Amino acid sequence: MSKEMKYEEAFAELQNIVRRMENDEYSIDEIAVQLKAAQRLITLCKDKLTKTEEAIQKILDKE
Repeated sequence: MSKEMKYEEAFAELQNIVRRMENDEYSIDEIAVQLKAAQRLITLCKDKLTKTEEAIQKILDKE
């Protein structure tokens, strides 16, 4: 995740991690790594949603 990911990309990657976990596709060693990646993706998605919500609210407040 070196470049700034778009929300859609981050969400799709997060969905992929969850799907693979649900299907027991990760070894025990991989689970910890994937959980950390999922945590970063969740934070990124939440931050983007918060920023978008704030921008929308500013627009609505001006009207």
